[in-house]
Amino acid sequence: MAIQLNHIIVVCRDKKRSSTFLAEMLGLPRAKSFGPFLEVDTANGVSLAFLEHDGEVAPQHYAFLIGEDDFDAVFGRIRERGLEYWADPFLRRPGEINHNDGGRGVYFKDPDGHFLEVITRPYGSH
Repeated sequence: MAIQLNHIIVVCRDKKRSSTFLAEMLGLPRAKSFGPFLEVDTANGVSLAFLEHDGEVAPQHYAFLIGEDDFDAVFGRIRERGLEYWADPFLRRPGEINHNDGGRGVYFKDPDGHFLEVITRPYGSH
């Protein structure tokens, strides 16, 4: 069997708030309960399993490859919610999107400060 990523645990302060935010922003189905987790499933079978933690949450980076129409929808939701966004991971280009590899990409933060990225082309594809 080929090795595939199956799931990743996303530590957060409020798993319902965080999983709902991700699902709504990406237009994914609502999270499902699995043990202590709320899991959001992506189209390629990878799940993000949200787990509550009382202490500080160390921000992580999660990138999602999406289609052009999906990008329009996600970017529209970012603007509708008045979220800050950047064209780069170093926060040097606020209020912009990028066009890396001939596609489009944008970075924004979830309620716990995790850095979310949506791109329409994989890096190195152009």
